[in-house]
Amino acid sequence: MKQSAYTGKGVGVALFDTGIYPHMDFGDRIYAFADFISYRKLPYDDNGHGTCVAGILGGSGAASMGKYKGMAPGCSLIGLKVLDRFGNGNKEDILAAFQWLMNHREEYRIRVVNISVGTTYRTRNDKDVLVRGVEQLWDQGLVVVAAAGNQGPEPGSITAPGCSKKVITVGSSDMLMGKEGISGRGPTFECVCKPDLVAPGRRIMSCAAGAGNTYGMKSGTSMSTPMISGAAALALEKDPMLTNVDIKMMLRDSADDLGLPKNQQGWGKFNCKKFLSL
Repeated sequence: MKQSAYTGKGVGVALFDTGIYPHMDFGDRIYAFADFISYRKLPYDDNGHGTCVAGILGGSGAASMGKYKGMAPGCSLIGLKVLDRFGNGNKEDILAAFQWLMNHREEYRIRVVNISVGTTYRTRNDKDVLVRGVEQLWDQGLVVVAAAGNQGPEPGSITAPGCSKKVITVGSSDMLMGKEGISGRGPTFECVCKPDLVAPGRRIMSCAAGAGNTYGMKSGTSMSTPMISGAAALALEKDPMLTNVDIKMMLRDSADDLGLPKNQQGWGKFNCKKFLSL
């Protein structure tokens, strides 16, 4: 992790997750790390989920000779550990991480926020705190991308904060049907259609935490989400003047319709080539 003044050239992407292991594929691009669980100073990941997500988003593929390269291999990574080694967390830690992000967004040039975590809720009050938090980030101009969750296929199974009407909510395009159709779907409490779009999320190979700079395979909407966050970082590298609303509309206009209900597929399947051509 960089200890000196920030010198990164890539778009800053913050990841709310289980942490980030300093894998070879991240090189010297982990520019900041904040631990809201054990308050350790150096990057680590005692679960592996966050490192996998980071690899999909911004891994260089160096340890695999380019085979497992992430979406935005030039981006700067800011790891925010809000989940413990079991993948559990609480709202207070996530809210503290939101505040940290607001305090440091300019310092690390953070433009994109990836939230591959989610919680189920029984009442509107259960989700309001998290939704207000991500919507504050969105209102400040950040591109906030959240997972739809893996609670499908029942209607109304989008997890918080992905149920926010403002943020970009991502489901898994290959986990929509059959026995593996667990990708969360709308409508939300506010009768908003969700997810916004879907991307591949089944059996995705990415960076693994631990010695050896190895790779591992995971599935779920958590793996779909960083593809969209990485694409947003690429778009912002091309045109830093794009707003979060611009990015959201570009995703809408470039998605491939799968012919499924809107509360299952959103606008459709992510098409990176079309997205980056807009």
